[in-house]
Amino acid sequence: MSLLVIDWSSVGVKTAQFILSFSILVTLHELGHFITARWFKCRVEKFYLFFNPWFSLWKKKKGETEYGIGWVPFGGYVKISGMVDESMDKEQMKLPPQPWEFRSKPAWQRLIIMIGGVVVNVLLAIVIFIGITWVWGEEYLPAKNMKYGVYTDSLARSIGIQDGDHILGVDNRPLDNFATLESEILLKEAKSIQVERNGQTVNIAVPGDFAKKLSKNKQMSGMVFPRFPAIVDSVSRDAVFSKGQLQKGDKLLSINGRTFEYYNEFNQIKQGYKDSIVSINVLRGIDTATIRARVDSKGKLGFFTKSPYELLGVVTKNYSLMQSIPVGFNRCWEMLDRYVTAIKQMFTGKVDPKDSLGSVISIGNTFPSKWDWEKFWTLTGIFSIILAFMNILPIPALDGGHALFTLIEMITGRKPSDKFMEYAQMVGMILLMGLMAYALGLDFWRLFK
Repeated sequence: MSLLVIDWSSVGVKTAQFILSFSILVTLHELGHFITARWFKCRVEKFYLFFNPWFSLWKKKKGETEYGIGWVPFGGYVKISGMVDESMDKEQMKLPPQPWEFRSKPAWQRLIIMIGGVVVNVLLAIVIFIGITWVWGEEYLPAKNMKYGVYTDSLARSIGIQDGDHILGVDNRPLDNFATLESEILLKEAKSIQVERNGQTVNIAVPGDFAKKLSKNKQMSGMVFPRFPAIVDSVSRDAVFSKGQLQKGDKLLSINGRTFEYYNEFNQIKQGYKDSIVSINVLRGIDTATIRARVDSKGKLGFFTKSPYELLGVVTKNYSLMQSIPVGFNRCWEMLDRYVTAIKQMFTGKVDPKDSLGSVISIGNTFPSKWDWEKFWTLTGIFSIILAFMNILPIPALDGGHALFTLIEMITGRKPSDKFMEYAQMVGMILLMGLMAYALGLDFWRLFK
């Protein structure tokens, strides 16, 4: 029987970041619809952050529009007079069209109103990536800096990558940023990986079904990781020592006489000593010392190692504001290209949807457990471009579905009936709710698995 342990402080930080990020995205998306609707003199009855079935957390009417905050944190909406939307206001549609209604406006104006939210999300993503590049630059771990090579999991070993290998490239393209290895394999459908082993270059073939396995594996961890020595950075106040004490800079050499060279080996060995007192040999300066300490029930000794990024050396590229503009544009389009490729792989069967789909739980879990503004804005930028892409898909109930019907009207000169639009909206909402329920079910299955 397994026990699900939840760190509620971590959950709280992740939830706060998720709510703030999506509040920004949804508010600005709906603002795109709101501004264009008012531009063409349409009446906007409601502007809501989050949905408000039965009641609202807050609302205030100003002019013709009711502004409010709902209690169901799954998006938001603007209710434009004379438009078939998620409100399904059939009574209004039975009345004769009024000049201020959406349905009374020319097709080209309705099309602009429909894509207004998507345009704002694209612009927001571009601005965010430009801002991130300008403020924080680009920080990454060069593959060439990994002097100890990598350590692997079973998936990497299954295709022939070994502990200590130095990753050189993918499909004979040199790998600069180590963190992009798995996305290179997944999104560019790599056929080979080049590694250096014992001074020789080895070409490792990537099987055709590897992308699907890697996608599933990424739900848990990854396939290769930086290898580095176990050097103490700081010690927890809760650590229990019975002889001596670990100190900053100590390099761990052995546990109970079992020697190791790298942190991953140390981490594996200490799992066999849970709830035990162990003897640890460390190198301190040019001398050695012996420490006795308790490994707790979770297999932890109560200290933090120096990160591989600190030990191996990250590279930071800084940009001026003008230099950040093209870099920010490129980062935005790269994110969009990666997402579109991932969607394509799901539809072509190269990646199993159940290993890639996720609900708000998966989305919220992508945020770090400690507040980090750089990561927050990076994720917000990514989700903004994803939101734009998802909304422009030609699916009824989404902006893209409404835009498609409007384009057909502009080409054929025939406007779909209100009844047809009502049925299309219902079908689209059922499809979307079904997909959301499926994704939520997958997340619960992963949590309790």
